[in-house]
Amino acid sequence: MIAALNGAFDDISKAMRLHRVWIALAHEDIGDQHRRTTLGPLWMLVNYFAFVGTFAFVFVTKDASNPSYIAYVAIGMLVWFYLTETITMSVSLFQREASFIQGTTLPLFVYVMRLTMQCIIRAGYSLAGCVLILLLSGYGINTNWLLSLLGLLLLILATPAFVVVFAFLGAFFPDSEFIVGNLMRVGMFFTPVFWVYSGQEGIQAYAYHWNPFTYFLESVREPITAGVFPGHALAVTGYFCLGLWAIALLLLGLYRKRIVFLI
Repeated sequence: MIAALNGAFDDISKAMRLHRVWIALAHEDIGDQHRRTTLGPLWMLVNYFAFVGTFAFVFVTKDASNPSYIAYVAIGMLVWFYLTETITMSVSLFQREASFIQGTTLPLFVYVMRLTMQCIIRAGYSLAGCVLILLLSGYGINTNWLLSLLGLLLLILATPAFVVVFAFLGAFFPDSEFIVGNLMRVGMFFTPVFWVYSGQEGIQAYAYHWNPFTYFLESVREPITAGVFPGHALAVTGYFCLGLWAIALLLLGLYRKRIVFLI
């Protein structure tokens, strides 16, 4: 196990020294995805506004009358979009990068960071839209926003671990690409992205308390919408990140040299 961890850290350190490579590749990916479009990457901002508007004004719930509800949905959508994109794209990562993996000697973690950077760039457009919605909703910039940044930082730190775990899952079990995609689509309704938990019993209680994604959302959202320090959410998120990284490091250390035979 120690040898596997040493191998994982060696692969990560080599990849971080090649940061210019995966940053450039991520920017190229974003450009390729929106080539020849009128708005270019701004379509990601339009897409974010469309979803927030749909859930805030079309799928009206009893919580919609609360002045903070639009901010609640805006932040919830920001975090959920990021998680969904990261996880669903990770499952097929090694298949998409098969030609590079088989034809180059780049560290495997380079491809992990390529996708991580791509997701961060895409989320940056949604973040700009979220900030605009918050300002228009009367949430002036204050110290609570700094507390919210702690949650965003934890989310970013967890991203490479998410990518590694789900990328190896996709390599071992190709059907997981469809399973994970369907689970994430359904999971949106079992996560408090647009619905508010107010002590309800039954399935909503389980969906709120036992869903790890809940705490990623609340660690970012609570400081702004509730004005409180999200100590519990940050603690749960932190422990979850540590566990996820432990699994990711073991997978990377044990199977990084065998991945060429799995894709």
